[in-house]
Formats: sequence, structure tokens, C-alpha cells
Amino acid sequence: MATKRDYYEVLEVERTATVEVIKKSYRKLAAKYHPDRNPGDEEAIVRFKEAAEAFDVLSNPDKRSRYDRFGHDAVSGAAGAGQQFHDVQDIMDAFGDLFGDLFGGSGGGRRRGGGGTRARRGDSLRTSLTIDLADAAVGCVRDLQITRHVACETCEGSGAKPGTSPVTCDYCGGRGQVVQSQGFFRMQTTCPACRGAGSVIREKCGDCRGAGQVEREFTLEVKVPGGVDTGMQLCLRGEGDPGFQGGPAGDLYVDIHVKPHRFFQRDGKNLVCEIPITFSQAALGTEVEIPLLSGRHTVSITAGTQPGEVIRMRGMGLPDVHGGSRGDLLAQIHVEVPKKMTRKQEELLREFAELEDRHVGPRRKGFFEQVKEFFTGADEEPS
Repeated sequence: MATKRDYYEVLEVERTATVEVIKKSYRKLAAKYHPDRNPGDEEAIVRFKEAAEAFDVLSNPDKRSRYDRFGHDAVSGAAGAGQQFHDVQDIMDAFGDLFGDLFGGSGGGRRRGGGGTRARRGDSLRTSLTIDLADAAVGCVRDLQITRHVACETCEGSGAKPGTSPVTCDYCGGRGQVVQSQGFFRMQTTCPACRGAGSVIREKCGDCRGAGQVEREFTLEVKVPGGVDTGMQLCLRGEGDPGFQGGPAGDLYVDIHVKPHRFFQRDGKNLVCEIPITFSQAALGTEVEIPLLSGRHTVSITAGTQPGEVIRMRGMGLPDVHGGSRGDLLAQIHVEVPKKMTRKQEELLREFAELEDRHVGPRRKGFFEQVKEFFTGADEEPS
């Protein structure tokens, strides 16, 4: 067993110190080593308990006299009528009045009575809104139907039957919190009897059944900014359920969903569309009119444009929802190959192919025939 330190040394006072000096020193050490200010520090808990034991002896004239003459044995255990501190709560109960508000109101021992109820923020709500891409591009205003709570008119939000009132919770004494001790540790939790309200309802209101609130349907006007995208969320402050006992209302969160578009795909704030053109248009160049989210636009296709080539039109995409630069419109070229041609079209195309000196069938040897001749050497020229 470790040897106890001298009580005067523990409290950092002289042996001739007055009670007022001892009390002042103890308050200083208690503030320094209090567990609430040193979470998880076992050494601080030991020091806190040690200081309390020393103060218990030196602040009592009889105990101090015996301690000065015979030491620790004279004031320890039942023989010395010394105070036994098993945990922090025992110390707070013994010397709580000395601390006052030193520890944020927790030092006054077990406070009783008092209290009234605690204000609590209302619950936040969540809903969704589906809009078109065209609306997402410019922003829009939509009416949103929601169901939320309001204060019960019958009991005026108290939850109690008209003519009655909530009463102070007996379990927590109106504090709304209870303290549980485990060894040297103290844990503060919400009172299970009143759920933190500090009061309980003996006779409940018949309309809200004691909840103090009832559900009602509302229509809200929601302003959707331009540039929103699927997965984004709007927050309407204070449009959730009302608070309790004067607490602030919760918020309403609106999940945005943008419907797919017939012609455009979205890539962030850029719009992507596919422009189908013919082989002759790609080769010779042309002008193509394409649709926009609002209106139309003419795109110039230069001669020799290749399949898959992208034409970028600056600033014709979507706005940045955060206020940055506007996106672009990306037109991707798709060259369509005709599945059916007239006789004249085929003749002209074959003539073009001949001019290119390209192998086309059926007037040229088939692919597999050419491969066979390659491996047999039949198509090799004589040396």
C-alpha cells in the first residue's frame, strides 16, 4: 500500500495556515484536478480524491488536532471518524456548497426541485422534388406538399389536458438529466422518465395525446436555383417541425431529382448531344440545326469531319449552381451508314470507291479469296 502524503503538503499550505487559507487552497486544487476538466486522466482523479481527504481533516478543528499529534492513523477509518470518499459524487455531496458554480453548476451537490422544462429543437424533415432538365438549367419555383407538426390548439402545445399543467419530474427533480456514478466516473444522461423535458404530464390532452403537437398538411413554395443536379439537396431553414418549450424549429431537406432528357446527357455543367450526319455531309461539310433546351442552334460541320469528333460550343451548357462559369454544349458527330440505297446511289458510290482505288465487293475479289491467294503465293508477281 502506498504511503499517504502529508495533508499539509497535499493542500500546499503551511502547518500554521488558517481555515480560510486551507479552504482557498483546496478550491484551487479541486478546480485543477476535477475529473470533468481532466477526462480520462486517472492521476487527476487520485489527486482530486487526495485533496478532498486532506481538506476534510484540516478544515475540522478536532480532526486537525488529532492529525497534528498522531498522524494519519488518528483520523483514518471508523476509529478516527474520517470521511470515506468512494467516488467523485461523494466528494461533491460533502463539499458541493463550497464549489458553488465552479464546475458549471455541477458542484452544488444533488440539486433538488427547480427546474422547469428544457427547450428542444424541432425535428428536421426530408422530402424530394423531381424537375425537368430544362427547369434545372434556368431554375424554377415549385409548390411542395409536406406534412409537418404544429402546436396543438387544444392544449396550446403543453400536451396536458385543458385545465391541468405538467408537473415536475420526480425522477430527475426537474433537471431533465440524471447522473450515474461508476467508481470515480460520473456519467450524465437524459432522464428516462421525462426524456429530458424536466416535467411529466399526468393528464394528457385528448387531441394530441400528450405530444403537444398534431400533424397538418402545408404547401410550401420552393425556389430551385439554376444548375441543380440529381443528388443535390436544398435546405429550407426553419421549415421542419416546431421546437419544444420555445426551442427553434427544425429544417426541411429537399432531395432533387432531374429527369433524363430526350436529346441531351449531362456531364457536370456540360451538355452532351449526338448529331447524326451522312457520309457526304461529313466529307463535304454542311450546316445542321440542332435543338437546345430552349430554342435552336445552327452548327457548322466542316468538310472532312470524322466520326466521333466533338464540336464544343462555349457557354451553351448549364450554369454553375455555386456561381461559377457556365458549362459548354458538346456536339458529338455520328456518321450514319445507309442500310438501303437506290441503284443510282450505289452506282455513284462504287464509282467513288473506284476512284479511291479501294476494294469493294462484289466486283473485287472477296476477302477470304484474297487471303487464300496470299498464303498460296498465287498473287505474287514473278521475279
